[in-house]
Amino acid sequence: MKVLLFVVAFAAAPFASAASQAAEASDTLAQTITQLDSEVFDAFNRCADPTQLQRHRSFFSEFVEFYHDNGGVTWNRADMLANTKKYACGNYTREVIPGSIIVYPIKDFGAIELGSHRFCQTATGKCEGLADFTTVWQRTDAGWKITRVLSYGHRASPASPNEASK
Repeated sequence: MKVLLFVVAFAAAPFASAASQAAEASDTLAQTITQLDSEVFDAFNRCADPTQLQRHRSFFSEFVEFYHDNGGVTWNRADMLANTKKYACGNYTREVIPGSIIVYPIKDFGAIELGSHRFCQTATGKCEGLADFTTVWQRTDAGWKITRVLSYGHRASPASPNEASK
């Protein structure tokens, strides 16, 4: 019986090691994408400054597709940024809902990021809009680039902790 247990444990060891390595890689990927999300929206939140709008631009593929349930579709970075500049910059900021981001790897491509976020009016600080998002990230020689964005499920948002204290 002891020999059988040893054989089973020895045979399972490579699988346990592979599972552990996969979990570590997944955690590292999630940390990377979460950090990139933070950087993208740090620039978005300050995009009234042309330097920050250009920084925001740098995260997107030239041929990014942006699907918005209320606003429709844009098929490239130039049009997406024109909409961002026209409708968002100086008007809204974005807050990710803490703990909402989930990241899945895409073999030989990059990652899918899912989460929820709210948008707050710059002038008043009121956070009235909540939505879900899906972002497809591609790992390229030039770094990580966003190739697809889906923003959907737009709805009224309960007050954020920041707003409740005002």
